[in-house]
Amino acid sequence: MIPDAIKTFMDDAGRLTQWPSKRSQQLVALEYLASKIAPDKHYTEREINELLNLWHSFGDPALLRRELFELGYVNRERNGSAYWRTPNTKLYE
Repeated sequence: MIPDAIKTFMDDAGRLTQWPSKRSQQLVALEYLASKIAPDKHYTEREINELLNLWHSFGDPALLRRELFELGYVNRERNGSAYWRTPNTKLYE
């Protein structure tokens, strides 16, 4: 389900086509993207970038990955070798 706050930034396939300028909408978009990450799976940096690229079209998975990490939606090994969705995170699902 696409949250109403970001519907204008989405295409028909549910991908973000542009990054919202308002921080409140960015946070909703990040929560939406975090919901696309399997809760019990570990990803390499390349895999998490590929997954994020499936759900946005503006070509900046690094921005999204950093934001997801900084907000606590995903965690990672110190060396960046593995990423995973943080348990008990409120998500749109």
